[in-house]
Amino acid sequence: MPSYFWYNMTMIVTIPIKTEKDIATPEPTVLVLGYFDGIHLGHQKLFSIAGKIAEEKRLSVALITFHESPKLTLKPYSPENLLHILNPDERERKFKRAGVENLYLMDFSSRVANMTAQEFVDTFVKEVKADTIVVGFDYSLGTDRKSAEDLKEIFDGEVVVVPPVEDEKGKISSTRIRQAILEGDVKEAGQLLGSPLPTRGIVVHGNARGRTIGYPTANLVLLDRTYMPADGVYTVDIEIKRKLYRGMASVGKNVTFDGEEERFEVNIFDFDEDIYGETVTVYWLDRIRDMVKFDSVEKLVKQLEEDKKVAQK
Repeated sequence: MPSYFWYNMTMIVTIPIKTEKDIATPEPTVLVLGYFDGIHLGHQKLFSIAGKIAEEKRLSVALITFHESPKLTLKPYSPENLLHILNPDERERKFKRAGVENLYLMDFSSRVANMTAQEFVDTFVKEVKADTIVVGFDYSLGTDRKSAEDLKEIFDGEVVVVPPVEDEKGKISSTRIRQAILEGDVKEAGQLLGSPLPTRGIVVHGNARGRTIGYPTANLVLLDRTYMPADGVYTVDIEIKRKLYRGMASVGKNVTFDGEEERFEVNIFDFDEDIYGETVTVYWLDRIRDMVKFDSVEKLVKQLEEDKKVAQK
C-alpha cells in the first residue's frame, strides 16, 4: 500500500473552540503554534521535534491552529485566500500522522487578530497548560508582531524555534507548493508535501464522449476549496471506497470537441463499476502533457494510448 494511503493512526482529539473557555487540557502539553497549510516536510520536521520533546517529558502534543488562513482577516479580500492546499479532513489526518494528540481549531476572529502576543499567551496558551512551545523560525504572533525568538521573553517556559528545512532549490514552504500546483508541477508539490497532493471530488454525469472512443471517464466536481493543478493531462492514483486505482486525469476544456467548460475527468484503469454520486480522492503523481487540440478523433485516441503507457509506468 502506498505510504500516502493511510487510515489507522495515532488517536487525536479535535476540539473546535470559540473562546478560551472551550479549552479543556487536564495535563501539561508540548504546544505547537502555526497555521500549517499543507503540513509539508518543513512542518513535519517541526512536529517531529515536538514529538521527541513530548516523549522525553512524558507529555502530549497539542496544537492551536485556525480553520482558515489569517489572511482573510488581516488583508483585503481575495478569492485565493479562501483556497487550501489540503482539504480539512486530509489536513487533520496529516496532523494525526505527525503525532498531534490534542487539536484545537479556532476562527482567526477580530478578537484574536487584535490581541498582542502577551495577551494571546495569557488567554490561550495558558489554558492549554503549555510546558514547552515549539514554533517555526518565521513564526510571528500578535498585533505587536513578536517573533519566535521574542516568545522566549513573554512565555514562562521553554520555547524551541525550529530552523527551515531546505532542498536544492531553497526553503521548503507552502508558497512554493502553491506555485508548483498552479504551474502543473504536481510531482514537485508532492515531493515538498512528502506525499502526493490529494483532491476530493464527487462523480457526476458527463456527456459520455470518452466512452464512445474507448476511454470512459469519471467526471468530477470539486468538493473542497483547494488549489487545482494547471490545465493538462496527469498520471494519478484515485481512491474509490478505500481502494486505489491507477489512472490519468485531464483538467481543462475539451478543445478537440470545441468544449467551452472547464472539466475535471479521470480515466480509471481496470475499473468498470458505476460510481455516480461517490466521493473519491485523486492523488496527483506527475504531469504527462499540456491540453492539445487534435485534428481528428483518431489522433486523439492515438495520443491517449501513449498517455496511458506513461501513466502505467
